Amino acid sequence: MFSFCSDPSALDGAKWLSCYLTTGKHMGFYASFGTVLLLLAITAPTALAFGFFGASAARSHFAPLRWLGKGYVAIVRGVPDIAFFLFFIIALDQGIEYLRHKALCRDWDQPIRQGNDFLVCDAAKMPLGSAPQWVHESYGFSLAVLTFAIVFGAFAANVLFGAMRAVPRAQIETAEAYGMTRRQSFWRILVPQMWVYALPGLSNLWMVLIKATPLLFLLGVEDIVYWARELGGTKTSRFTDYPHGDWRMYYFLFLLIFYLAFTKVSEVVLERLMQRLTHGQATTGGEAQRKLV
Repeated sequence: MFSFCSDPSALDGAKWLSCYLTTGKHMGFYASFGTVLLLLAITAPTALAFGFFGASAARSHFAPLRWLGKGYVAIVRGVPDIAFFLFFIIALDQGIEYLRHKALCRDWDQPIRQGNDFLVCDAAKMPLGSAPQWVHESYGFSLAVLTFAIVFGAFAANVLFGAMRAVPRAQIETAEAYGMTRRQSFWRILVPQMWVYALPGLSNLWMVLIKATPLLFLLGVEDIVYWARELGGTKTSRFTDYPHGDWRMYYFLFLLIFYLAFTKVSEVVLERLMQRLTHGQATTGGEAQRKLV
C-alpha cells in the first residue's frame, strides 16, 4: 500500500481511491479472478474426459457399461445444476468423513446423525480442524472442481455421443474392410473426425461453463461474486477506514464487463479452432473453405 494511505481520512479524490483499491480485501478480490480462471482451466479438460468416457460407455456393446453411460448422462442432465451442486458437495463431504470416522474412531459410541447434525470425531474431519487455511481452501476448491466436472461432463458426453454418431458409417466400414479392429477404427477413424461435429456443441458448453462459475459462491469458495458483494455493500466509518455507500452495482458492472470480454475472446479462439478442424473435411464448413481457395 502507498505510504500516504496511513491516514485515509485525510485523503480525497484519486489518492483515496488508489488507497481503497489496494486494500487487503481488494487484493483478495483480484486474486479471485485467478481462482475462476484456474477452475476453468482444470474443469474444462476434466469435464471433457468425463464426457468422453461417458459417451464411449453409452455406445458400448457391453450392456452394463452402456447402461452406466446412459444413466450418468440422463441423471445428471435431468437434475437442476444448483440442486446437484449443493447435494453432491454435502453428500461427498459427509461420505468421506463417514468412512474416515469408521476407520479412525472405532471407540466412538455416539450416533453420527443427531437430528440435523452430522457428528464425527475430530480425527475424521475433512480437512482437520488444525489444518492451515490453505488446506481448507484447496479442499473446498477441489470439491467444486469435481462437481463442475461431473455436471458438465454429462453434457459433454451427450455432445460427444452425437458427434460419434455423425461420423459417416461408411468410413468405419471401410476401415474394417482394410482389416482394422474395432478398437483401431475407433481411435484412428472415429475419434479424430468426431471433433469437427462436436465443437459447436462443446463451444456452447464452454460458454455455459463460464457463466456457471458464479456458482462457486454457493459452494463456499471466495470467488469474484463473493468479493463483489462483500466489497460493494455499504460500509460505515465505524467498521472500516474507507466508508462508502452501496457500490454493488459498480462491482457487478465490472464483473459483467469481465464476463463479456472473456466470452468474446473465447468466441474468437473457438472460431479459429473450428476453421482449422473443418479444413479439408467433408462438412459444410470444409466445403466453404474449399470454394474460397
